[in-house]
Amino acid sequence: MSSIVASAPAGATPANPRSRVVLASLIGTTIEFYDFYVYATAAVLVFPHLFFPAGNDTTALLASFAVFGAAMLARPLGAIFFGHLGDRRGRKITLVGALLTMGVATFLIGLLPTYPTAGWLAPAMLVVLRLAQGFALGGEWSGAALVATENAPKGKRAVYGTFPQLGAPIGFIIANGLFLVIAAALPSDDPSRPSLAFLAWGWRIPFLFSIIMVAIGLWVRLSLVESAAFENTVRKGQIRKLPLGSVLKSHWKQLILGTFYMLATYVLFYLMTTFSLSYGRASPAGAVPGLGYDYTTFVLMMIIGVVFFGIFTLVSGPWADRWGRRRTLIWITLGIFVFGLLWVPMLAAGNVGVMAWLIIGFALMGMTFGPMGALLPELFPANVRYTGSGISYNVSSILGAAVAPFIAVALWSAGGGSPFWVGIYLSAMAVLTLISLLIGNEGRRYQQLKSIVTEGEPLTAPIRLGYSGLRYPAP
Repeated sequence: MSSIVASAPAGATPANPRSRVVLASLIGTTIEFYDFYVYATAAVLVFPHLFFPAGNDTTALLASFAVFGAAMLARPLGAIFFGHLGDRRGRKITLVGALLTMGVATFLIGLLPTYPTAGWLAPAMLVVLRLAQGFALGGEWSGAALVATENAPKGKRAVYGTFPQLGAPIGFIIANGLFLVIAAALPSDDPSRPSLAFLAWGWRIPFLFSIIMVAIGLWVRLSLVESAAFENTVRKGQIRKLPLGSVLKSHWKQLILGTFYMLATYVLFYLMTTFSLSYGRASPAGAVPGLGYDYTTFVLMMIIGVVFFGIFTLVSGPWADRWGRRRTLIWITLGIFVFGLLWVPMLAAGNVGVMAWLIIGFALMGMTFGPMGALLPELFPANVRYTGSGISYNVSSILGAAVAPFIAVALWSAGGGSPFWVGIYLSAMAVLTLISLLIGNEGRRYQQLKSIVTEGEPLTAPIRLGYSGLRYPAP
């Protein structure tokens, strides 16, 4: 590797208080994931009815998921744009810009006309705003992860890296909890379809509510100061004119590995949060059979599962700090592989089996998602870290999240309503992630993130070489 990073001098005081670091990294991703989940829920409940021509329900759902996936295509562009700003101008201002972009796009979705009113202009505007959401999320995650990990105390980087990851389950609970409250206030006579009042105006409330959450997030993030890692990079004159060029030239292997590290995580994520909502609510006697739960019951079951998502996200941090990121993820990815093979017997076991499926799936999601907050930033030096980690994370969203709900619905339909091939799809993606983890090199060296040391400079502190306990000796 052309550059390595050494630890900060002993006794150095973090620029940001730890409570502020935790809150800023957590609240921003909570808001971003809230906005994303609000759309994901509406993509199942509302948009097939309101933003596409009436006709075949499966076709409308696939069209809605296609728009959902369009945001994933914009995420790498957002990672490049915001990564460029974050590596050249700093983490703080970039995170503020990403949060504003997401918040405004989500708010405007709540004001859109529907297909009966505006024709094809309605889904066209929905696609534009969905692309803006994806563009913003492309810059949000890596910045939040850097705020957490670059300000983490010694030996706690994976623990701190779980706080931005925790925004995913919290955002899910807030978004779906709000939809549940609105659905309860506007009940439907048909459990497979939202009420007329919900379709007329109730669905807009969660989108409009996002502007309040964005205001809170901006207040927290504007109180941050830049991390020591970025300030050291500026002081040493190591800011790159074009971070993307540096990443592609010197760190392309890390880009590829990071992308495949995230693949199984993304597929599992969107199967459990988006596909499951369609499969769980579909009638057993429908054109494409499902589990037949009413909306309220199934979402409450999902929320129980997401609680385990949050718990195991936090649990995974200490594991990754103790045993190493790769070693931890290798075992968890094996668990995901086995989980995919067990979909049919679990989902055929009645309420207990379905609840176990949700709990195990979301627990695995927390265990695989948590260590990524430290693992991906550690692949890159500070002067290209925002760009590199953001591209890996978000290119994986195209390979995994963008197509996962679409492929899952297609496999579900082709299989006559059986989830067998959807589970096999998840297991296959786990194999690709497992291969990347086995050939990766994180287990041989933890980068220390605080400052860049170019090759040939003396190291001021030993660098731990992974869970084996070997150390690179200081001169």
